[in-house]
Amino acid sequence: MSCGFSLATTRNVSYRLLGGLDIDQHANATYARMLSRPALNMSARDLLKPSALKNALAEWSYDASLPLVLIGCAPCQGFSSHRKKDPRVDERNDLIEVFAKVAVKLLPDVVIMENVPELLHAKHWAHFSAFKKTLEKAGYTVRAKLHNAAEYGVPQERYRALVIASRDGSRTHMPTSIHSVENYRTVRDAIGRLPPLSAGQSDLADPMHLTSKHRPDTIALLRAIPPDGGSRSALPPDMVRDCHKSVDGFRDVYGRLWWDRPSVSITARCRTPSCGRFTHPEQHRGLSVREAALLQSFPADWHFEGPFDDKYKQIGNAVPPLFAKAVAEAIDRNWVNSESPADHVVQGDVTAPIGRSISSSIAAWKKRARSESKLTEATQ
Repeated sequence: MSCGFSLATTRNVSYRLLGGLDIDQHANATYARMLSRPALNMSARDLLKPSALKNALAEWSYDASLPLVLIGCAPCQGFSSHRKKDPRVDERNDLIEVFAKVAVKLLPDVVIMENVPELLHAKHWAHFSAFKKTLEKAGYTVRAKLHNAAEYGVPQERYRALVIASRDGSRTHMPTSIHSVENYRTVRDAIGRLPPLSAGQSDLADPMHLTSKHRPDTIALLRAIPPDGGSRSALPPDMVRDCHKSVDGFRDVYGRLWWDRPSVSITARCRTPSCGRFTHPEQHRGLSVREAALLQSFPADWHFEGPFDDKYKQIGNAVPPLFAKAVAEAIDRNWVNSESPADHVVQGDVTAPIGRSISSSIAAWKKRARSESKLTEATQ
């Protein structure tokens, strides 16, 4: 998110990054290296302690006389649909409420939160509701809406919940989409010019363009999957792995990306073809670090610190910078003399728990977007 704000083109305000915090030391090292601001190795919970908050603000050179935008992106794994069969309660989920309490201590001009759509599902609504009530009690107008990152130039169909809050209602405008289905950026747009690699190979000119070293039987399996969107359904029976023979789901596993479509959602496990549709459209391997980063819309020179797997973890957990850039520019556009979106019915806001399956809802949204695109083409 900070990367996207640093890329924003603005007219009314000028953003100055103060710093960040995380318990992930490698993410912090990347932040400090690429954004040249301090990233503190601590939890947001620590900021509820007055002394820790005071010390953190000093580290970040916080100036209370200037407007403040406070961003919090709590871990999404506890809310994700990938854990729908896991009965355990993820202790990280209450970081949503912690973030609201920190915000009330600082009273920023704008509060921003991003997470998976499941945050707004009935199952997890209590966490979001507590966040919302805490801010509303402090005088904030709170809006929540689902967005597809592909509509903001990200070469990836990634649906996420975006929450924007402000005590000035005119500063809660959501970003405006700049791409429609027919001109989404594609996998080819993002990674089509990169040098080819074999599994386990790295590009001498780019230390981030390196890939996993797959086992020979995995490479043989990938060779049997057709290029440009092929899936494991094309495999001969003798190559289908035992774990897939009795299961009808997980159809994207070992699937190839399509060249001329956006990518699927990039995750922390996107280097591994066995974890989803993360196989290169033509080459017999999973995605390189650089390819994953470009599909998340990071700048082409972005460097990720830490061990191999941690690089992918940072990329998969990130907010796509181009989406964050759109958020930053929406705040800038409506900083002065703007109509408050709270003054009229706001289309598309999530104001009640989502009851139906998130995955089926996303499928319906995609279908509707494509239908609307075809209708627009037919009436022009």
